[in-house]
Amino acid sequence: MKDELKAQKSIAKSTFNETTVEDGVMVLTFRNDGAEAQSAVKDIDSDYIQFHFCVKGSSQFLFNEGRYKLNILEENSLLLYNPQRDLPIHLEINPHSWMVSILISIKKFHGFFSHEADYITFLSEDNKDKKYYKDGVITPSMAIVLNQLINYNLNTTIKELYFKGKAYELLSLYFNRSEDADIEQCPFLVDETNVIKIRKAKDIIVSRMAEPPSLQELADEIGLSLKKLKEGFKQIYGDSVFSFLFDYKMEVARKLLESGENNVNEVGLKVGYSASSHFISAFKKKYGTTPKKYIMSLS
Repeated sequence: MKDELKAQKSIAKSTFNETTVEDGVMVLTFRNDGAEAQSAVKDIDSDYIQFHFCVKGSSQFLFNEGRYKLNILEENSLLLYNPQRDLPIHLEINPHSWMVSILISIKKFHGFFSHEADYITFLSEDNKDKKYYKDGVITPSMAIVLNQLINYNLNTTIKELYFKGKAYELLSLYFNRSEDADIEQCPFLVDETNVIKIRKAKDIIVSRMAEPPSLQELADEIGLSLKKLKEGFKQIYGDSVFSFLFDYKMEVARKLLESGENNVNEVGLKVGYSASSHFISAFKKKYGTTPKKYIMSLS
């Protein structure tokens, strides 16, 4: 235990980049681009729901002065809420890792949703006084917003307004019902065999994104009718097959551009665009900017 505490003390302490967007809503960002792990701490009382997103690398959330840890891996999120006790933030951010955290008061959060939002577990009457922890996956749409927050380089006078819009956009995407399909809403999911086939369909189009099969070819390959493929994919992934594939390709393209290892033409070819003009048009449609301008915004 003493050795463990010594190891913790050796980690450099730093602070979050904090932006209060309005009363009861804060955005914290942290970029550790160095070669050493860094620790970021902030006192938070029990009135707040915490959303932690690991955009890059990995981090650990420490509880009870480091006696217990929860890993947050790249492209994953952690939701924390404990109305029974304060839950101070203590993050260990590993080298070359980026984190974004959204803190929102439960009072403010309740105001966002009508009584119809009973699918949000910790808002229910039965759970309002219970602690709630949930792991999640960062979707491509969420990844864009998170990177925009991490790489903010606009005028400081509009930062608060910009972060407010992005924080609410991120929460909207996080609680989008289609991201976490409900069996009661989606009878298709009751048949586990069908679910396995749909997930196989997703794996197929992802692995062959540069030259994907047609919908009929895909349906034949997984052994479902075209109708069941379309319906099942929509129910599980919240989008049509090719809309999902488009978002996936653009997210892969964005990461390739960020790596700097390929030029725009090469990235376009890797995700299935033989003509660079078509890739540029698709990228702009998704992100509102050209690949070249996106690269420039990162510097």
